[in-house]
Amino acid sequence: MYKAFTPTAVEDALRDLESRTLARLSGDFARLVYLASTRDYNSGRYEHDGLNFRFTKEVAEEALKAAHREVFVSLALSTLKDLVAELQQYIRSGCAQPAELLASWTDSEAYRVLPPAQDDPLTVKLFMSNVKIALAIVERSWRAGPPGRDPLCASQLPPPAQ
Repeated sequence: MYKAFTPTAVEDALRDLESRTLARLSGDFARLVYLASTRDYNSGRYEHDGLNFRFTKEVAEEALKAAHREVFVSLALSTLKDLVAELQQYIRSGCAQPAELLASWTDSEAYRVLPPAQDDPLTVKLFMSNVKIALAIVERSWRAGPPGRDPLCASQLPPPAQ
C-alpha cells in the first residue's frame, strides 16, 4: 500500500485503475459513466474501494479525478460520428432496455452528471450539445431498424453509419 501522496503514487493508481477496472468496460462512454458514478454528487469526492485499499484515499481520488477528466475530454472533443458510435456501443454493452435508456436520457438529460466538476464550461457545453444530437441520431436509428427486430435486445442496435 502506498502511504505518500506523490505523482508516482497517483500514476501507479491510475495504471491500476485502467488495467483492473476501466479495461473491462466496453468503450469510452461506458468508462465515462462508470467514472462519473464514483463521484459523490453531494461532496464531489471520488470513492473506489479497490483503489482505497491499495493506495491512500487521497491518491485514489486523484487517480479517479484524472481518469474522469481524460475520458471526458477525449469524448467531448471527438467527432460526432465517433460519439454516436461510442453511445451505441454503450447501449449495446449492457443496457437491458435500450429504448427506455434513450427515452430517459432524452427526457431527463441524465448525461448532465457525466462531466467532471469545474471543467472548462465551453468543453462541457460542447459535450452536452453533442450528446443531445448523438441521442437523437441513435434513437432515430433504433426506431428505423428492420422489421422483426426485438426492441428489448440491445445487441441488435444497427451498426454506426459508415
